[in-house]
Amino acid sequence: MPPHLIDGQPHTHDHDRPRRHREPGEALRIGIGGPVGSGKTALVAALCRELRDELSVAVLTNDIYTTEDADFLRRHAVLPDERITAVQTGGCPHTAIRDDITANLDAIDDLVAANPPLDLILVESGGDNLTATFSTGLIDVQIFVIDVAGGDKVPRKGGPGVTFSDLLVVNKTDLAERVNADLSVMRRDAEKVREGRPTALISLTDDPSATDVLDWVRAQLAAAAVAAP
Repeated sequence: MPPHLIDGQPHTHDHDRPRRHREPGEALRIGIGGPVGSGKTALVAALCRELRDELSVAVLTNDIYTTEDADFLRRHAVLPDERITAVQTGGCPHTAIRDDITANLDAIDDLVAANPPLDLILVESGGDNLTATFSTGLIDVQIFVIDVAGGDKVPRKGGPGVTFSDLLVVNKTDLAERVNADLSVMRRDAEKVREGRPTALISLTDDPSATDVLDWVRAQLAAAAVAAP
C-alpha cells in the first residue's frame, strides 16, 4: 500500500513531519494509541469525565471487527451517545490511523456535523504494537500509552510510538511492584529515547482523573487557542 500523503509528502515516523493545518475554530484532534490492554479506553473515559463540563468533546474509536471500545464508553456514560462513534478497521489497526485514514476522516466529519461546535476530538487507535503512529492528516498531537505489565524494558525498546509521540504515558504504575517493574528505570529510559518530549507515569486506580495527562491536554488546548488566527 502506498504511503499516505501529507501536503504531497509521504507519511513518515519523523517527529518533525508537517503538522495538519487546522482551520479557524476547528476542534483540536488528539490521537491516543498503544498496545492492547495498555489502558487507552480507560484514559479516554477519564479525560471525557474531566473535560465534558467545560468543553464540547467527542470521541472516535477504532477496533478491528467490533465497536467494543465505543460501547464501553457509552455504557459508562462518559459522553452523550451521539458524541461517541466507532470505525471498524477490518485489518491492522494502524492502517486506518496512519496509511488510509479515509474512514476516520469521514467519521470525524459526521461527529462535527452532528455536534457543532466541537472543541476537542479524541481519536483512539485500535490496540497495536510499538510501531503505531497517527497520520498528521488525521490528528494534531498524539499520546502513546504503554503499561508496566510489559516490563520496565519497554521504553528502551523505543519504536515510533514510544519515541515520537507528543506525550508518552506509562500506565498502571500501581502494578509495578507486582510485576517487578522499576519505574525509575522506565522514566530514565523514556527520557533517553524521547529527547526531551514529555512522559507521564500514571495510575488510573490511584488517580482516576489522570491529572498529569489532563494538564497536558489542557496545555495543548491553550496552545491551539493562542495559535488560532
